[in-house]
Amino acid sequence: MTESTELAPEDRKIITLARSARARNGVAEGAAVRDETGRTYVAATVELPSLKLSALRTAVAMAVASGAESLEAAAVVSEAAVLAEADVAAVRDLGGPGAAILLASPAGTLTSRTG
Repeated sequence: MTESTELAPEDRKIITLARSARARNGVAEGAAVRDETGRTYVAATVELPSLKLSALRTAVAMAVASGAESLEAAAVVSEAAVLAEADVAAVRDLGGPGAAILLASPAGTLTSRTG
């Protein structure tokens, strides 16, 4: 699967935002989620001595804190081959089973899609 031929423009956008967060912060993962109104929330991995959150869980938390009622899609840019179950669960908690979850390589190439 290649990003340019398989993704809708809005999905390409959240992958681009996730890539930007990862690069800007120099962290292992960047993520972006899109809510039911089309607003996006972008986050990077949080690693503090007392708080550790994946980029995706951080983005979901930002959406919830901003009043999002559901999610349409989520994207993670990472070198990981699969997403952690807790990350998928966070998206499902707010977006239900129909929310698309995109995993892309640091180059922006889609490596997997669920939902």
